[in-house]
Amino acid sequence: MNKVIVLGINGHIGNAVARAFLAAGYAVDGYGRSNKHPIPGVSFVKGDADDVAQMSAAIGDTDLVVNALNLPYHQWTNGRKEAQTEKVIAALGTSGKTLLFPGNIYNYAATDRVVTPDMAQHPQTSRGEIRVRVENLYRAAAARGDIQFLMLRAGDFYGPNTTNDWFDLAIMAEARKGKVSMMGVNGVGHAWAYLPDLGRAFVKVGQTRSKLGSFENFHFAGHYVTPEQMRDAIATVAPQGTRFGLVARWMFPLIGLVDPIIRDIAKMAYLWENPMELRDPRLDAILGKTFATPFGEAIAETVTPFFAQQKLAA
Repeated sequence: MNKVIVLGINGHIGNAVARAFLAAGYAVDGYGRSNKHPIPGVSFVKGDADDVAQMSAAIGDTDLVVNALNLPYHQWTNGRKEAQTEKVIAALGTSGKTLLFPGNIYNYAATDRVVTPDMAQHPQTSRGEIRVRVENLYRAAAARGDIQFLMLRAGDFYGPNTTNDWFDLAIMAEARKGKVSMMGVNGVGHAWAYLPDLGRAFVKVGQTRSKLGSFENFHFAGHYVTPEQMRDAIATVAPQGTRFGLVARWMFPLIGLVDPIIRDIAKMAYLWENPMELRDPRLDAILGKTFATPFGEAIAETVTPFFAQQKLAA
């Protein structure tokens, strides 16, 4: 049986990728400090991402590794994000194993409208510069022949039963009160990645790794929609009388005066103010024409539980 280990099993992407590989028939190990979100069929391996020896032992003879580790948003600075990356690379050693990694759009400038894998990276913020440095560390390890590095760059995550993302923290935060607030600027598209689809995309790329290079940068298109399109999709499953508006993003810098996470989020406002669409015909060919879950269906799966809570609260 094919086997994969997911480093960071408790996070959004780690959980989604583990479920996707499990559904595809893989034996799946999940590595983390705790088993907060257990998945039936996934073998949990307790360990610390700061301990290279523990991580290396957990990986063992598994040839396919998913790095879904992350740090809290406000802890990326002072070299901590790069240090975490270097520990993962050290744990893999010179094994030649395949490492799958979720990238994001921070590497690109606000003026980049159609973001393709071959586009030059000009990060808009210091956080984007960190992401570039992290990817360069992996690129160097792949160039040395130590690992094969396959990255899927995606937009903002969403999906059913996830927490600490834009849907529960902003868009659906007041769903119990009958109010839904869109993120972004009317008429401006935004890149979203439906987590079950993204998880399956990682499986597809992992399955074709023997045909790929030592370093690959794929862009996962996901669903590129405006706030109006998001509103209309949510409205189809929302209870009658639900009110719709826009998130008051002008409040973020004010809240950021006392909240370091919101302060950092406020610096990324350009991602919501500019149309930056991910495209990659090469990845599209790997996934196939009928791969993506229809947008309306994906939104319904994501938001329906929030409206169910509204009924319970009524």
